[in-house]
Amino acid sequence: MIDSPENSAPLVQMAGISKAYPGCLANDSIDINLDAGRVHALLGENGAGKSTLVKILYGLLAQDAGSIRWQGQPVEISSPADARELGIAMVFQHFSLFESLSVLENIALGMDADADAVLKEKIISVSTRYGLPLNPDRSVFTLSVGERQRIEIVRCLLQEPKLLIMDEPTSVLTPLEVNDLFTTLSRLADEGMAILYISHKLEEIRKLCHEATILRGGKKVATADPRVESAEGLASLMMGSDIPVASTRERNESGEPMLVMSGLNHPAQDQNGISLQNINLSVCAGEIVGIAGVAGNGQDELMQVIAGEVLVSNNDAMHLQSNAVGRLGAGERRRRGLCCVPEERLGHAAVPTLSLTENVFLTAHHRKALRIAGLVSYRRSRKFATEIIDRFNVQCNGPEALAGSLSGGNLQKFIVGREILQAPEVLVVSQPTWGVDAGAARAIHDALRKLADGGAAVLLVSQDLDELMQISDRIGALCAGQLSELHVTTDVTVQQVGLLMGGESLESTANSSSAGVAS
Repeated sequence: MIDSPENSAPLVQMAGISKAYPGCLANDSIDINLDAGRVHALLGENGAGKSTLVKILYGLLAQDAGSIRWQGQPVEISSPADARELGIAMVFQHFSLFESLSVLENIALGMDADADAVLKEKIISVSTRYGLPLNPDRSVFTLSVGERQRIEIVRCLLQEPKLLIMDEPTSVLTPLEVNDLFTTLSRLADEGMAILYISHKLEEIRKLCHEATILRGGKKVATADPRVESAEGLASLMMGSDIPVASTRERNESGEPMLVMSGLNHPAQDQNGISLQNINLSVCAGEIVGIAGVAGNGQDELMQVIAGEVLVSNNDAMHLQSNAVGRLGAGERRRRGLCCVPEERLGHAAVPTLSLTENVFLTAHHRKALRIAGLVSYRRSRKFATEIIDRFNVQCNGPEALAGSLSGGNLQKFIVGREILQAPEVLVVSQPTWGVDAGAARAIHDALRKLADGGAAVLLVSQDLDELMQISDRIGALCAGQLSELHVTTDVTVQQVGLLMGGESLESTANSSSAGVAS
């Protein structure tokens, strides 16, 4: 066990915490202490019990057994309001925002404050100071997922909490934004704040956290100092065994172009949107093409155009297997071989209040025989949902579980599995491993590789440069709605991809360097 700082009682003591759901013991007599001025990691596979434990601490769930002490005194935290009154704030993995309201109005609602000029100035000040820029006047529905997460973080920081709980806070942040956030968190810890940090990015844990509690199957199995443990050692503690070392994809000979975009233009739908400008892209059979980019540079707009959620004026601007589809809707594109995994899981990729069986039917009925005489076949949909759960090791209470009841990582595995098992000719995926553990990420990457090796064309949109460098055959970047030239992944470095993300051309950069040498 790791000792607490000398002469300092824990800020939080959770002792013997247990919580059961029907058919599942989510937390089994867990003990954990959180100290002021320390960043404490909570590690575990998807479904290990992390979310349940922090929801108990934040008052969203009541434990079946066990006790909580705050600054040495026993407390009952029966609601988030109780938690906030004590000084506990939480940044959730799934956002709780009203899309039709502005950033200012959302933060005001979360803080029970007036949406006035004073709060507006505070938002600007805090967001600027902590490297999380926000425009208080923008409507939430116009923001990318990364920008929406900034709202949650800034809202918590405005409350000046004593304990900050962060659930996968960097999943949609760029490396620069992550560094800025870590600077912020380290400063907050130095000022005496306790931070409970949940992440599957083990190198982040090693860089930021002072100590770590590892859960497996609802039980606390180890306590470790991540500063002296290797990422592989932490992964082994989480999973109970070693995981295979990640390997870079070997580039295959690509086949015929399957998805082609030629001079595609699409104007922004509102004043805060991003216009797509002269997009030229070709993804061939048997290859994985990666697109990097900072959040808010047109990724959402590109995904909507490709999926057919938004139609373009020029039908010939997009071809699917040599057929013009620019004016065809999402359903018809699916029938012609295109499947998509959008960035936002709940509300876009899945309906939280519907079962997994019902969610399967929503997208898969275009490509699989899930109807009989035009009517929904519940039996066939349930069978397909069960196949996804089994093949992708989705931890849930069966195909009747509501999508909203799954942990973020397990829901992601289910959604990716749902699209892959439809055997698409073209698969477009945004943020495929957002919020999943190391083992699940490896499984998703292997499934994408297998799909490409079988002749499908895979387009991967991700902010995780390590992921893109590891799995893609060719790589480019979106910046302000413009797509760079694509480069063979093994021929470029992470730093060069960073230049592409900033709108630079590698050719122009090389020419500038040559000119400088010549002069």
